Amino acid sequence: MIQRDIARWAKMVEKYLDEQIPVSSTLHQSMKYSLLSPGKRLRPALILATGTMFGQHEQNLLPFAAAVECIHAYSLIHDDLPCMDNDDLRRGQPTNHRIFGQAIALLAGDALQTLAFELMTRKTSVSDSIQINVIRTLAEAAGMQGMVLGQTADMEAEQNREASLEDLEFIHLHKTGKLLQACVVIGGLTAAVSPSDHEHLRAFGGHLGMAFQIVDDILDVTGDTAILGKTVGSDEAHGKLTYPSLLGLSEARARLHSVQEMAFEELSALSVDSDVLQQMLSMVVNRDR
Repeated sequence: MIQRDIARWAKMVEKYLDEQIPVSSTLHQSMKYSLLSPGKRLRPALILATGTMFGQHEQNLLPFAAAVECIHAYSLIHDDLPCMDNDDLRRGQPTNHRIFGQAIALLAGDALQTLAFELMTRKTSVSDSIQINVIRTLAEAAGMQGMVLGQTADMEAEQNREASLEDLEFIHLHKTGKLLQACVVIGGLTAAVSPSDHEHLRAFGGHLGMAFQIVDDILDVTGDTAILGKTVGSDEAHGKLTYPSLLGLSEARARLHSVQEMAFEELSALSVDSDVLQQMLSMVVNRDR
């Protein structure tokens, strides 16, 4: 059931994004190369799933869902650059800078980031005050207190051989978790959920983000490059701090199970049927790519 919904939402978001970017320059080609490459589209799906779960219309959610995919794509382009992780493969194809060069890749990421905020100002039936809250939520999750801070901490941890579990959780919460959490929160904001539901969504999103990154850590050790679409073992090669490197695979899996249980508890406390988010959580935990 959820796979069909995600596939339909993915097509909707991809069509919308394709229409926003003309192919009139190398910059636009570079933007589309990464933005529309095959991907899970989990983040926009979380916005659409949460918003519709609380009664919001898909068309009102679409600009926000597309915006978060722009932010995600920009972060991947920059993350793959030689000055960062220096990766050659993303989503089963050469990374952006391998095709377009480092300068264009950098600028494409910049352009996707600004496009995200342009899209979020599009007029929908969502009120102006809610629209402002959504924009603020995404900006905070992606910026100096969220994803960018987490990326910085991740790079610094490569040089710190005495990094702790607390350091690792900080990295995962900010680098990956904050954006996934924001998607769930944004879906709720657009539907004007109650303060109680808002807090449960926020907590669930945090656990979901942590679970997603723990699975990523595990797959970097146990996965298959052909399935993952990116190079297996790159975390170890870059000396990155991960759950398997710090705790071992067995303890990493135990931690994943614990986080999954906490996420389910938050969903069970919501005022509406949360089956769609329960299915998405299970999909994240059991994925192979």
